[in-house]
Amino acid sequence: MRVSASPECVEIQLGERSYPILIGSDLLGDSTHFDAVPAAATALIVTNTTVAPLYGEALRRTLAGRFRAVHLLELPDGETHKDWPTLNLIFDALLSHGCDRKTVLFALGGGVVGDMTGFAAASYMRGVPFVQVPTTLLAQVDSSVGGKTAINHPLGKNMIGAFYQPRLVLCDLSTLATLPPRELSAGLAEIIKYGPIYDMAFFDWIEANIEALVGRDPAALAHAVRRSCEIKAAVVGQDERETGLRAILNFGHTFGHAIEAGMGYGRWLHGEAVGCGMILAAHLSQRLGGVDAAFVQRLSALVERAGLPVTAPALGAERYLELMRIDKKSEAGEIRFVVIDKPGSAVMRSAPDAVVREVLAQCCAD
Repeated sequence: MRVSASPECVEIQLGERSYPILIGSDLLGDSTHFDAVPAAATALIVTNTTVAPLYGEALRRTLAGRFRAVHLLELPDGETHKDWPTLNLIFDALLSHGCDRKTVLFALGGGVVGDMTGFAAASYMRGVPFVQVPTTLLAQVDSSVGGKTAINHPLGKNMIGAFYQPRLVLCDLSTLATLPPRELSAGLAEIIKYGPIYDMAFFDWIEANIEALVGRDPAALAHAVRRSCEIKAAVVGQDERETGLRAILNFGHTFGHAIEAGMGYGRWLHGEAVGCGMILAAHLSQRLGGVDAAFVQRLSALVERAGLPVTAPALGAERYLELMRIDKKSEAGEIRFVVIDKPGSAVMRSAPDAVVREVLAQCCAD
C-alpha cells in the first residue's frame, strides 16, 4: 500500500446522506482514503476503455484488501455511449457476478462513467452504495459532486436519471496528468461558471491564473478543484433536488445541451458546449439588464483563453428553441434560462423567443 499525503476534505452536508470529497495527489494507491465506504463482500469498478489501462488495476489492487471480490467492467468511451444499451452492461455485470444489495460500485472515469454508474447504483436492487473516483477535471469540479445521475435520450441530454448521492468522492489530482488538452479545457468551463453565478473573487483568481491552469500547474489546479467543490457543496447542501438555488449551477447549460443534442452527442465535449453556452447566456443576461457589455466581453475572453469555442454552431434558431424547450428547467413549454442578474449572482428567468433569436443571430456561426 502506497501512503499518500493527507488530502483536503470538503463536506457535502445532507444529514444522514452527507459525505466527504477528498482532494489531493496520489490518492488511488492508499486504501485508508476509502474508510468511508461501507463494508461489503463485493465491489464492481465501472470504468471505460480509455481509463481502465491507466488506473483500473491500480484501484483494484487498492480495494482488494477491503473486499473478497473486486470486479472490473470496461465500458465503451464517449458521450455517444451514455445510453440504455451501455447502462445495461453494468446491470449485466452485477447480475452475472451475483452482486447483492451491499455491493459497492466505484465510478472510475469522467462524467459519463460517473453519471451511468450512479444511475445503475440508484436502480440496482432499488439502491446500492457507490463511490465517485473522477479522473477528468470536469468530473472532479462538477459532475461527480451532488448526486445527479442520468443517461441521455436522442431528444435531450440527461433526461432519464435520478438524484442519488455517493458515499465518497475521491479526487486524485494526479490523474489529470494523463488528461488530453481538449478534455482539460472542457473542465475549465465548469470552473469558470462558478465565478459569474456565485463568487466573483474566484472569477478574478481564474482570470489571473488561467495560463497556469491550462499548463496544469499543480497548485493552481488544487485550488480550482477545491474552491469549485466548496461552492457546489454549499449550493447542493441548500437545495439537493434542484427545486430552486441549485438551478444556478446550470449557467450556460440550456444553450450548451442544445448544442450537444443538435450537433450529435460526442461532436462537442460537454464542457465545450457549456463554455460556449455561457457566452450566449451572458449575452441574454445583458439583454435582460443583468450585466453590461464589458462583463460579456470579459467572460468571452476568459472562455477563449481557456481553449474553448466562443462561436456557437449554426443549428438554426428554430432548432435551438425546439431543443431548449425539452430542457429539464422548462415549464409548460416555456424555456427558463439561468442568467446573471449581477456579477456573482444568478437567477432563473424566461425570455421572449424574439430576444433569444437575437442572441443566437449574434453568437452563431454564419
